[in-house]
Amino acid sequence: MATKPKAATKDPKKALRDPKGGLTAAGRKHYLENEGARLKPGVKGPADTPEKMRRKGSFLRRHYGHKPFPLVDAKGRPTRYALQAQAWGEALPRTAEDVRRLARLGTELLKEYRLAKEREEA
Repeated sequence: MATKPKAATKDPKKALRDPKGGLTAAGRKHYLENEGARLKPGVKGPADTPEKMRRKGSFLRRHYGHKPFPLVDAKGRPTRYALQAQAWGEALPRTAEDVRRLARLGTELLKEYRLAKEREEA
């Protein structure tokens, strides 16, 4: 009986997704080839520059500024929705209040970004 080579049996999408949340470098490359958008890895450390403030603030508002999706799956494991916060250097959200806190943090980062840009222009 013929068997498939190991590489063919692997789920190709799994290699594109980081198990800790977000995309791998291969996933970002795949997205560039298919969608034409140049994705950057998440800001893991402190958002201490205007660009980092803008990127992290936008991410947090975009992903956590609405009604939260499930944070754990049926087996009690964190979902990719929850893991993406960890991939950006934030604590893993476990409750709806944690999700709201992330959205507020995003709002604050965007305010800091706007203030920093105004100071640069002045």
